[in-house]
Amino acid sequence: MSLTPPATSVFWAPHAWLRREGGALPAVEDAVLIEVDATGRISSVTPDSGPAPAGATVLTGLTLPGNANAHSHAFHRALRGAVQVGSGTFWTWRDTMYRAADALTPDNYLALATAVYAEMALAGVTAVGEFHYVHHQTGGTPYADPNAMGEALIEAAARAGIRITLLDACYLSSGFGEPPNRHQERFSDVTAEAWASRVSQLKDRDHAKIGAAIHSVRAVPADELGVVAAWAKERRAPLHVHLSEQVAENEACQNAHGMTPTQLLARHGVLGPRTSVVHATHLTGEDQRLLTDTSTVICMCPTTERDLADGIGPARQLASAGCPISLGSDSHAVIDLFEEARALELNERLATQRRGHWTAAALLRAATEDGHASLGWDDAGRLERGALADFCSIALDTPRTAGPSARLGAETAVFAATSADVRDVVVGGRVIVRDGVHVTVPETGKALHEAIAALR
Repeated sequence: MSLTPPATSVFWAPHAWLRREGGALPAVEDAVLIEVDATGRISSVTPDSGPAPAGATVLTGLTLPGNANAHSHAFHRALRGAVQVGSGTFWTWRDTMYRAADALTPDNYLALATAVYAEMALAGVTAVGEFHYVHHQTGGTPYADPNAMGEALIEAAARAGIRITLLDACYLSSGFGEPPNRHQERFSDVTAEAWASRVSQLKDRDHAKIGAAIHSVRAVPADELGVVAAWAKERRAPLHVHLSEQVAENEACQNAHGMTPTQLLARHGVLGPRTSVVHATHLTGEDQRLLTDTSTVICMCPTTERDLADGIGPARQLASAGCPISLGSDSHAVIDLFEEARALELNERLATQRRGHWTAAALLRAATEDGHASLGWDDAGRLERGALADFCSIALDTPRTAGPSARLGAETAVFAATSADVRDVVVGGRVIVRDGVHVTVPETGKALHEAIAALR
């Protein structure tokens, strides 16, 4: 699906979560008219507009800015349900993940990612940050097009009708000073300079931005971290990195470098407001200070962190000290940004035995505006004039959402709704989901089943 917008479009929402001009905080407004110009941007937002005008596309229930899934590994979707037998750790789960990675080709990854991104669209996601590290053929030989796998992901997003920031990951080592294992040879460009040369061939387009990723401090040698950071800085591109997801990673970094992963990233100029650290689960007080002093973004993935038994990170403390928070579905144990937002608060309740750490508005901002900003889409995630016309609507009369008044729409979305309540999704002024059905991948479940079966 092309994201080239149609001629001027008009949408009417019975309720929408937005800021009135000059208003401090967003609130639910009624009878909202949203006009979209020929560039795919919102040209006007009019609350209390009266009945829907003739020819307007009438949206369902409550309209929200589109969700930004700030951390995705699309092929991990093939693991859902297949890694829940018996016990184990993150590291045993990783062995299963490697087997899925071994089966990927540009063609079957295109099919799988198209279906996965369609599932995201059905969940109200309008932009994805794809943390991409399966670059080469088995054994590490590049494809004829060295970016064939990345291009497949960019094309998959176009077919599903959503935006993508391809966070091309540098991945050179299996551990501190260790060469890649046989599974990881597909991930490695051998040196950071070679990674930079390859990724520089990728280009932005209307629906896609190119960003950078450091897989982790164990996967990129310390003396090569700066190469990746410099590449992103020169282009003002997003830079993402897995950070302190596991205690074992922290211990290995201490043994290798005499410091924590956060301290190592800080020493090599990786942290900053265009950088997102993913998970940030096991941090020292000094780690937290380094992150807040640099205004580094914290990307939390609560459904994956609980699925992999990672632990609960200090998101509330980091947010209170000034770090923006974004959300991702990571391994896609669940694709539901409302659940990710809800889990951020509910995890804190379990850890502290207190309620009310985050407002619904703050959690929605993490899922929308701050998530988009972390992916380089600074002009998305808001329902206001000049913003990209990317939004979704949820029904307020389902078994999950029925009951509260529309004025409590933000609370209903975060603490009651699920992806199953999403009815309409618009990207760049084009409808990509209508009445809960994807426009170009209408049998999304069948597409997922076939794409996953092809990897076995």
